[in-house]
Amino acid sequence: MSDIAASRTATPESRLVASLGDRSIVLVGMMGAGKSTIGRRLSARLRLPFVDADAEIELAHAGMTIAEIFASYGEPYFRDGEARVIARLLDGGPAVIATGGGAFMREDTRGRIRGKAVSIWLKADADVIMRRVKRRADRPLLQTADPAATVGRLIGEREPIYQQADLTILSREVPHEKIVDECTEALHIRLCGERAEAPPDKATPDKMSVTP
Repeated sequence: MSDIAASRTATPESRLVASLGDRSIVLVGMMGAGKSTIGRRLSARLRLPFVDADAEIELAHAGMTIAEIFASYGEPYFRDGEARVIARLLDGGPAVIATGGGAFMREDTRGRIRGKAVSIWLKADADVIMRRVKRRADRPLLQTADPAATVGRLIGEREPIYQQADLTILSREVPHEKIVDECTEALHIRLCGERAEAPPDKATPDKMSVTP
């Protein structure tokens, strides 16, 4: 089959992955934004490995939870280890990588992601985040007297940095597959220079943005 014929029969997902090459897709954003949930589904859609950076960090510490690592060694120690884990994962691409909420704040990590991946910021409003995280007690940064105020402060500090991601997708209370559709469409536009052949109801451009 000729290259032209092959390109006509390839799916939008296969064209996207081919354009990705050896780069990874890295999901960034606040805790509760859905990075792991959407990442797993996106990796299945694209037939790429999925890796959760936090899970890799816990594995490297003999199964200690993130909260236990914070409590035992402190946040600076955790952030140094997180940076090393993400650097290793980026060297093993292509894959879909979900990162912790603070990972993208580190300048050297942002530089590595910029050079070896396409980044997607899953942007979630404070009320969405609080509804999702209040069901869990394993968020070390929320062990405060006023978790809602802490979330608001973190959003204010982090969003100007998250905006440096290549793509932005609004994470909201809709079916997960809709968010995956929007991630795939935005990736296809950025990597292939064109929209995927998706039905009109599959993509909602007003919920997507592509950072130049």
